[in-house]
Amino acid sequence: MDAFYASVELLRYPQLKGLPMVIGGGRRTVDEAIRNLPEGGTLADIPVEAFPRLKDYAGRGVITTATYPARQFGIGSAMGLMKAAKLCPQALILPVDFDEYRRFSRAFKQVILDIAPLMEDRGVDEVYIDFTNVPGGQRDGGRSLARLIQKSILDATGLTCSIGVAPNKLIAKMASEFDKPNGISVVYEGDLESRIWPLPCRKVNGIGPKADEKLKRFGIETVGQLAARDREWLIQNFGKATGAWMHEVSWGRDDRPVVTESEPVSMSRETTFDRDLHAVRDRAELGAIFTHLCEKVAEDLQRKGYVGKTIGIKLRYDDFRIATRDQTIDRFTADGKTIRQIGGQCLKRVPLERPLRLLGVRVGALAKAGSPEATAPTGAVRSTTEPASTTASLF
Repeated sequence: MDAFYASVELLRYPQLKGLPMVIGGGRRTVDEAIRNLPEGGTLADIPVEAFPRLKDYAGRGVITTATYPARQFGIGSAMGLMKAAKLCPQALILPVDFDEYRRFSRAFKQVILDIAPLMEDRGVDEVYIDFTNVPGGQRDGGRSLARLIQKSILDATGLTCSIGVAPNKLIAKMASEFDKPNGISVVYEGDLESRIWPLPCRKVNGIGPKADEKLKRFGIETVGQLAARDREWLIQNFGKATGAWMHEVSWGRDDRPVVTESEPVSMSRETTFDRDLHAVRDRAELGAIFTHLCEKVAEDLQRKGYVGKTIGIKLRYDDFRIATRDQTIDRFTADGKTIRQIGGQCLKRVPLERPLRLLGVRVGALAKAGSPEATAPTGAVRSTTEPASTTASLF
């Protein structure tokens, strides 16, 4: 989907179309701009001047997504809002509304399933689709079916998407970025040298910043330069599995199937604070945030029909160090109070003297609610073997 979160907001606030805008900084309660709603007016009647600007933002939030006009200033996802304010101070900022984004996510995916039922869900705004046996799927190299999906999604949701059509998931993922927004790119096997090899290595899904930096130290900046390296050389310098994988992907090889159903390993919620919070001075605030995270994880589990029995917490301190603890209980649960209780026990085993930047809650060892696995009796409670903190002030 094209700038998905921002595009959903533009349906709500069409007066912001064409303007640089970012989404991020926190979860929506009520937009400040709504306070300026004219009597008897709609959200579309709120004047642009009423919306907050990046230049006035203070905090440590990050950008979830940005409109294409904002991206022209060098603004992108995961960038700090304060940094983005220096690049484009006039950009508008809206808080996130995950409930609305999930609603639109379900809607566009249902449109796809009605046309091409072999679909792999890859998150809130991205899917893989197997066109192979869909009627008309091979017409015009798949372009005809891609056009139908684009039009159907637009008609049903008002949103645009970009589609990459290729022989496998690796190249399709890369091709989906070629002609954004609202583009269709068809890449054939014979296009590898002309369309894939000139791309930077970072364009390959799976080559992260550390691997890319190491490749550059060897003078490898493009996929073509990577393909020119001997397989054994890559294995020697990047390890057996990674080196062999790099060789395969540089030659456009990927035999992964489109997986229509995959079970999640865990579900989690976390939040980064606008300011550092301390377990003593900010105990009440931290306690409320922790309870809210536990309740939201429980809601996620219940909505998706899962239960879990390993409950964990994640902390990031003001010095960016991270601490995690978890505990496995003797029964599966999707109950917010139980998650809060066990999560609180995990907190007893971490130092809480330093201020905190981030707090997270996770439930793992998942099973389908009502399944034999979830209802069978299990053993005793188990936890990670970390010593309890004797100086912690718990929230």
